[in-house]
Amino acid sequence: MNKGQRVGYIRVSSLDQNTARQLDGIELDRCFEDRASGKNSHRPQLQELLRFVREGDTVMVHSMDRLARNVDDLRQLVLELTGRGVRVEFVREGLVFAGNDAPLSVLILTVLGAVAEFLRQNHLENQREGIAKAKQSGKYKGRKPALSTAQAEQLRRRAQNGEAKAGLARELGISRETLYSYLRSG
Repeated sequence: MNKGQRVGYIRVSSLDQNTARQLDGIELDRCFEDRASGKNSHRPQLQELLRFVREGDTVMVHSMDRLARNVDDLRQLVLELTGRGVRVEFVREGLVFAGNDAPLSVLILTVLGAVAEFLRQNHLENQREGIAKAKQSGKYKGRKPALSTAQAEQLRRRAQNGEAKAGLARELGISRETLYSYLRSG
């Protein structure tokens, strides 16, 4: 088996999050970076990484939760990679998987993945409870509207006049879903 390349995978959930701390100071031959939710493995750069890596390569990931948010996806991705002769290294956890892993290593992967998934779900539940309590006491106002009332009216008028919705969304700096939400509420 050849030495292979060291390939990094970095993921943050949103465009404004910083990736600097992930894999900082680790020498890599190539790095793939997604700015997308980890709720599933259908992320463009992850898919590109899966096509790119070859037998003998090592995939470096800051932590398990950066690769996958649930234990099933985590196991599937690690098993797919190691089954192709690709090592997977999780820096924060200090774990390496190479396909010849002892049953204890697979157990550790599953348990740590399940703990990370549990913590994520617990965090989301706490967040939902906090928002509900804040709404009850009138302290939660929600997200600021993407468009002013005047912009929303202009959007509806221009859309009714046949302007392309994708172009309007780009011009206003909103997603198409947000655009359609404004059109439905008008």
